Amino acid sequence: MNHELQHWIAEARWFAGKGRDWSLASVRRVGELPDPPAGVRVVIELAEVAFGDETELYQLPLAYYAEPQERIAHALIGEWDDEDFGHAWVYDAVHDRESMALWLRAFAAPPASTSRGLLDFHSLPGHDLDLEAHSTLFSGEQSNSSVAFGEDSLMKVFRKVTPGVNPDIAIHQVLTEAGSTHVASLYGWLDLVDDEAGGTGSTIQLAMLQQFLRTASDGWDLALASVRNLFAEADLHADEVGGDFASEAARLGVALAEVHADLAAHFPVEERDAAAIDALATAMEGRLDAALDVVPQLAEHEAALRETFGRLRALDHVDVQQVHGDLHLGQTLRTSLGWKIVDFEGEPAKPLAERLKPDSAWRDVAGMIRSFDYAPRVVAMTGAGADNGGETEQRAYRAAEWSGRNRAAFLDAYTAERGTGLDEQAATLLDAYLADKVVYEAVYEARNRPGWVSIPLAALGETT
Repeated sequence: MNHELQHWIAEARWFAGKGRDWSLASVRRVGELPDPPAGVRVVIELAEVAFGDETELYQLPLAYYAEPQERIAHALIGEWDDEDFGHAWVYDAVHDRESMALWLRAFAAPPASTSRGLLDFHSLPGHDLDLEAHSTLFSGEQSNSSVAFGEDSLMKVFRKVTPGVNPDIAIHQVLTEAGSTHVASLYGWLDLVDDEAGGTGSTIQLAMLQQFLRTASDGWDLALASVRNLFAEADLHADEVGGDFASEAARLGVALAEVHADLAAHFPVEERDAAAIDALATAMEGRLDAALDVVPQLAEHEAALRETFGRLRALDHVDVQQVHGDLHLGQTLRTSLGWKIVDFEGEPAKPLAERLKPDSAWRDVAGMIRSFDYAPRVVAMTGAGADNGGETEQRAYRAAEWSGRNRAAFLDAYTAERGTGLDEQAATLLDAYLADKVVYEAVYEARNRPGWVSIPLAALGETT
């Protein structure tokens, strides 16, 4: 059993330990879905993965069948004897419509308890789930598993889990109950009350069910299409092209300001003093120190970056609140009714405790501005004719034009909706968060897409 599970985990898209030495320390069953059909058992296992002295927990929803199931043969993990079930063919349950139907029914009518452990299904009022809807697993998901139920709802199954509150659930609940029009409504979530992980009675949040925005368009894809339209019209400026994105950027600025206002109204807003600001600047400087070893080209901009971070120390206080934490165009969806912001988990590489901490709203603004810079540079770099010298130079000019126009539209709309202009304090914070984000991008690209490291470096070249 453990051998098959270890092989499956190693190959899974959602496994975050690729490239590291690890072992499967333990697997334990923490819950079973109620009322399965005859010959089926649907369970949730927690796999403890060890990297030396460090461990991580992964959720494994498994479907145990008494007979092989050809319809989900592609999701077969292995065949073994289970002490409770007997001989079984074991499948990844998120691929199995019969298994997913059990999840959906449990959200619609939360059971008082389960036959093993305590799987605690929560349901918010106001929406009747379509229990006849068939499930479809999204194939492109990286860190979690997302399953759509017809056109009605979407379930996100968290794969790497940690005891404590998941900000994606907590923020969606607050914004849903506040009536925000800028998020997909939360319908429910699944908790595990686990006595073994994190102490007695520790809660691990395993999944969330929300509104499925089937007809929505991905914000990143829309931005790329706008850039391509601009590049195809060699004699027109960005504001003259049919695919001009500035009005959408402005609407997105308004949406973010309204989300920030709702979060400030329902989560604590705290004031950070000079000592905390000094710690923020020091942390940014520390990330730059580490980045210089990974991306030596940053040395050319080191002095200007340190000066930007150092200006933070002139501030005497900063207000912080609950924010998105990892905002970019890929975390937005355009619907017929406006923009939706998704995935409030925060930056995946950070520990859960860090992602729950309040931060400045300008971090989110900086993330979106950097995304407006990325989109045209990616198209300029990867589009047809990108290797042509003269055309490359023209594309770089037009990329800068598109980026500047949409950054300005977004920022002007955000600050107008917020009711305060970009004063000296805000500008200092925004500059620092932008610089910190560029340093992060340079390291990420150097490690994952070396051919793209020129994108963040080019941004530094324009500002330093």
